[in-house]
Amino acid sequence: MHTAAYRANVRKLVLLAGLAALAALAYLLVEVSLEHTRLFQYAMKLRLPKLAAMVVTAFAIGGASIVFQSIIQNTIVTPCLLGMNALYTLIHTAVVFFAGSGSLLARNANLSFAADLLIMGVVATLIYSVLFQKTNHNILYVLLIGTVLSSFFSSIQTTLTRVMDPNEYDSLLTTLVASFSNINGSILAFSVLLLALLVLVLRRELSLLDVLTLGKDQAINLGVDYDKCVRRLLLGVTLSIAVATALVGPISFLGLIIANLSRQLLKTYRHAHLILGAALLGTAVLVGGQLLVEHVYTYAIPVSVFITVGGGVYFLYLLLTDRRV
Repeated sequence: MHTAAYRANVRKLVLLAGLAALAALAYLLVEVSLEHTRLFQYAMKLRLPKLAAMVVTAFAIGGASIVFQSIIQNTIVTPCLLGMNALYTLIHTAVVFFAGSGSLLARNANLSFAADLLIMGVVATLIYSVLFQKTNHNILYVLLIGTVLSSFFSSIQTTLTRVMDPNEYDSLLTTLVASFSNINGSILAFSVLLLALLVLVLRRELSLLDVLTLGKDQAINLGVDYDKCVRRLLLGVTLSIAVATALVGPISFLGLIIANLSRQLLKTYRHAHLILGAALLGTAVLVGGQLLVEHVYTYAIPVSVFITVGGGVYFLYLLLTDRRV
């Protein structure tokens, strides 16, 4: 028999699903002629991949942020503190710097995505595997070293751009900002497949999240291999962020916004509800932001700017009110 709080959260999730669906319909149908079949089909051909990319990004970043915050038992921090966004910009800059903007690796979207994901996945896995082992999974040390790594990656990237040819830098600049304008269908399908495979591999650890949030001692007493679960989940978080970042670019504050809004709205320990809530909120935020980008600012401002400004204000609000879920 479900409790009243459980039923209330289910109703909230249904409302969030309705909000996300309305936002999606608005994005698909605004300024689209329903009378002309060819124009409608052309509009759907352009907009459906963008909408699918927003849903995938919201699921990857929202789920990764919820899992990360639950593991470290802190709702203020997000996975971007591990230096993933800085690593993405460094990889992109290094490819253009060493191979050139006219190279096949830089021009081919599939090869570029594969290179981003492969390098980010391998480097992050090696770094954080060693990091977790050397720090004995001490989250404070992990976050501190992650901040140092972020500064280190950014410094190298800045150095490369200073000595880069100006024409090369112009071609690079647009790829360093999150954008849903040009989504490759094959890349999108590959991203969905990777995320589904990741969830399948980590299904046992994900089912133990409710127990892990009780603390290490309590989880061990209940028969959970705490260190192994945390290590696998943190690496899963890293790969999820890598997929989302390689797909659309870095969106620093999105995880902070949707993860904390989900926690404050649902007020539950059930991670199935929290992750779904974060994904639905992320979809609504991204779709709403993209509507502004396309129909109000006519692509003059990328959606990441709205999220960064709003996320910065929300971050200050969380710090000043010291809200904990």
